Amino acid sequence: MAQNPMDIVIGAGAAAGDSAAAERHLEAGDRARAEGNRETAVLEYRRAVNADPTHPEALFRLAYELDRAGEEAEAMSLYERCCERAPAPVNALINLAVLYEDSNDYARAEKCLRQILDTNPNHERARLFMKDVLASRDMVIDDEHDRDIAKRNAMLDTPVADFELSVRARNCLKKMNIRTLGDLLRITEAELMAYKNFGEASLTEIKSMLTVKGLRLGQGLEEQHRRIRKEVYESLKGSGNEAAMSKPVSELRLSVRARKALQILGIQTLGDLAARTEAELMGVKNFGATSLEEVKQRLAEHNLRLRRLEF
Repeated sequence: MAQNPMDIVIGAGAAAGDSAAAERHLEAGDRARAEGNRETAVLEYRRAVNADPTHPEALFRLAYELDRAGEEAEAMSLYERCCERAPAPVNALINLAVLYEDSNDYARAEKCLRQILDTNPNHERARLFMKDVLASRDMVIDDEHDRDIAKRNAMLDTPVADFELSVRARNCLKKMNIRTLGDLLRITEAELMAYKNFGEASLTEIKSMLTVKGLRLGQGLEEQHRRIRKEVYESLKGSGNEAAMSKPVSELRLSVRARKALQILGIQTLGDLAARTEAELMGVKNFGATSLEEVKQRLAEHNLRLRRLEF
């Protein structure tokens, strides 16, 4: 709801146009408005704006009447013109913010209200409207985030049988129990190539299909490890071990066999390593109990340990 024009805080005076004529039409418009003749009032306010296109009060009163009549697009344009000169009328900023919010332009609505609150932090109406704008903006962001997640999940649930792959590639994926696109993103190139009858041609075919979609093999695992690593960092907050998490694994002075296993898993920092489990390390070829014990001892020197699965 637009604020009453009688409460307007007038900005700088008009510097161009026929201000005397504008004043006369303003007075005529006010009389018509007081008599309940809004059509004549709008006509006179238009004449005032035409006489002096920079007259802030003429711009505001015409915008206000159009706003009340539901002519929001023109009202918005007039409020914007009214606010171009400094200092901008406070009520024009508030009314413009309301129109912006109604059109879901929360960034501009917030900008208008901040112009008021920067000079008058306790302006009650501006603070009230700001709460509404920020709440609406956050709601839109949450809705967009939820839609993005739903869209991504739907894509990951797409059966691999729906993609144009050769019979051999489809049969291999089926035997490996890879049913969906999400399953495919959780497997690495090395794991595919290690499967019997899965050759370079099938690998190239699958990688090309994923590239078209902006995806790649192993991407799901990388995302999972990033999430787990973040959880590990959060669990160590306040323990004094946060700094150790960013140290390179080279500082552990591991044996060649252990270092190669970490390279295969893409582990570069102690944080990366602490986010892994014993089972993940033992799953690497030639990584045995001796290497595992070596890694655990080196981590312990930095007050860290491998992640333990919770059951």
